Amino acid sequence: MPMPLQTLGWAVRTMPFLERAQAKYGDMWTMKLAQEGPWVMVSDPDVVKQVFKGDPDVFRAGEGNAILAPLVGNNSVLTLDGSAHMTQRKLMLPPLHGRRMQAYGDLMREIAEREIDRWPAGEAMTLWPRMQAITLEIILQAVFGLEEGPRLDALRTRLREVLAASTDPVTMLLIALLGTRRFERLPVVRRELDPADELLFEQIRERREDPALEKRTDILSMLLSARYDDGKPMSDIELRDELMTLLVAGHETTATSLAWTMERLVRHPGALERLRDEIAAGEDQYLDAVVKETLRLRPVLPVVVRRLSRDTEVGGRLLPAGVAVAPCIHLVHRRPDVYPDPGRFRPERFLEEPAGTYTWIPFGGGVRRCLGASFALFEMKQVLTAMMSRIEPSATSATPERVIRRAITMSPSRGGEVTLAA
Repeated sequence: MPMPLQTLGWAVRTMPFLERAQAKYGDMWTMKLAQEGPWVMVSDPDVVKQVFKGDPDVFRAGEGNAILAPLVGNNSVLTLDGSAHMTQRKLMLPPLHGRRMQAYGDLMREIAEREIDRWPAGEAMTLWPRMQAITLEIILQAVFGLEEGPRLDALRTRLREVLAASTDPVTMLLIALLGTRRFERLPVVRRELDPADELLFEQIRERREDPALEKRTDILSMLLSARYDDGKPMSDIELRDELMTLLVAGHETTATSLAWTMERLVRHPGALERLRDEIAAGEDQYLDAVVKETLRLRPVLPVVVRRLSRDTEVGGRLLPAGVAVAPCIHLVHRRPDVYPDPGRFRPERFLEEPAGTYTWIPFGGGVRRCLGASFALFEMKQVLTAMMSRIEPSATSATPERVIRRAITMSPSRGGEVTLAA
């Protein structure tokens, strides 16, 4: 197929494009995209394992995430490779895991409950923007440590504008046509990003000088207190890039996953009722299974990408340096030899057998597994717990919502439409 048609199929009809190619060519095949060069798509779990366990200096994820650089910067854990990535990851990890993460549970539920209580009863509504409001507020308060006031209002407004621009299909088209370096130098791009950066840098400077910094529990304050092995703190530009990374990676992705969860649940009333009953009983095993099954069936990202720094054998084939190897989340999650009846929404499968390291990969894997995976799963469970105790949703249509591309994420075609009982 000519490269322009491949690019169009990948951009417009991603899932059918992937499924047709796998049906014709098997578990390993090459596609060519504009501004990208060859991508070798892989969906055999053994080959996925080889990629995830491969030398990170050879399988370079930072180069594979270059499309995000105009937004998250060059100091982001998403765009760094090698020792620089591992050093930055070491500082970022503690606030997003364990007891520190658990401490945000009450805040997450309170934010969700305030938003849910504003939802209209007895009429159809679209969940995706409502979920965006919740996840953005969680980031502004749990990550940035902001409280109600002019600063929170200004940053909320500006970041919404930046996020809306970054998910606009025109933005992705421009990056595809111009490449990331030329795109980020466009005046229109700087007009969007510079005001947001100014607010972020102002917040960083003020927080750095806060006499109560060591007592604060928000993630920004923890990162300001963190130190590299040589005793140096993160610079303002490093903090800006990581804050933007947490915003980009943790806002729309989690909101989209929550919208998909409800889109699936309202079309499976038995699963919805069981979830509500078990949450009311104080249990969370089925909640965990529902979240995992949603992320299996409707992963927000269809692939993860590693760019080879040298000629490397992958899956029995010698691939040249510069080629991108892409473990395909969507195709791995649809393998009938791993997931019987793979197109069916059945959370019970994760109660019967735990998620596999190389067969359940919505957050990627290896040393580049999404840094915020635990935080995102925890957040989804807190928001869903709040929803199950406060609303009774039903489907507005018997027709399931299609998967459509919104920038780099895979979203419900109607935004997750539901009707709430009066």
